Amino acid sequence: MDPFCQFAVIAADEAVAMAGLDQQLENLDLDRIGVIWGAGIGGLQSLEKEIEEFITGNGTPRYNPFMIPKMIIDIAAGMISIKYGFRGINYATVSACASSSHAIINAFDYIRLGKNDIIVTGGSEAAVMKAGVGGFNAMKALSTRNEDYATASRPFDAERDGFVLGEGAGSLVLEELEHAKRRGATIYAELVGGGATADAYHMTAPHPEGISVSKVMQLALEDAGMKTDDIDYINVHGTSTELGDVAELKAIQKVFGDHAYKMNISSSKSMTGHLLGAAGAIEAIACILAIKHSFVPPTINHFTDDPEIDSKLNLTFNQAQQRPIRAAMSNTFGFGGHNSTLILKKFEN
Repeated sequence: MDPFCQFAVIAADEAVAMAGLDQQLENLDLDRIGVIWGAGIGGLQSLEKEIEEFITGNGTPRYNPFMIPKMIIDIAAGMISIKYGFRGINYATVSACASSSHAIINAFDYIRLGKNDIIVTGGSEAAVMKAGVGGFNAMKALSTRNEDYATASRPFDAERDGFVLGEGAGSLVLEELEHAKRRGATIYAELVGGGATADAYHMTAPHPEGISVSKVMQLALEDAGMKTDDIDYINVHGTSTELGDVAELKAIQKVFGDHAYKMNISSSKSMTGHLLGAAGAIEAIACILAIKHSFVPPTINHFTDDPEIDSKLNLTFNQAQQRPIRAAMSNTFGFGGHNSTLILKKFEN
């Protein structure tokens, strides 16, 4: 397996064990357990290696027969299902950095439609290699703060200069509520809403006024049946790019009005880097744990205020904060203008 798929299988294995599914497989309808997995790039490491070895002659005089199944993005969902015998819905979502959030929304909808009882979902990425770093660097998306790499990811800082590439995976087990109760599952939070829109604006740049970003948050609130003042925390996309950070905050202020000043906002990418297609899953987990522990993760590496950013917004700079969180929103956006928003809330039986 390519590293992106290894990350997927390991993260899913942790989630399945944490959900207690591995101990109950004989008593579950495996036809109603599915896997929907997101990745933006997939097996790029395997593709790069095979092409290099073929061209240079350092490998075998043919391509490895495993090249295609190691490279294709859907293989992660396939390998997770094979490991456990999950025979329900099974496919991959690909929407750049919004991939795993879209996977979670799709899993949510399939369960709401009554088509599956449980779906293992999330995303993974492993693009820290020559083609990944070189490609993003060529388009000037990455920070070049190489002399101070430990603080290079600086969302909302006036001197931010691009994102830091991360890799890994995050996995969630989504389950229909009554089904979860019957099998005695530990419920960490409730997924209550999701939204998806397109910027229809530019290949890589966000719309400067965040028009469709405003819309995607509104759609998620409507889907959840919630008002703006029900949200206590937003884990923003916040990649540390010059245009994206400002546009997202403008959209938040447009949607939330005065309540924007009462919420905590933070970018966990300041700590993890940008995991591309895995970002949405990682950040959904950050929201779940924030709700569970009444703990807002910080936006680290803030040194200089940006005059274009409203200083009255609580961006949770440099220091985590304790506060009760009834509901949290997670925003994830991708090249191509793909926008997705999730809303999770505290579960009360």
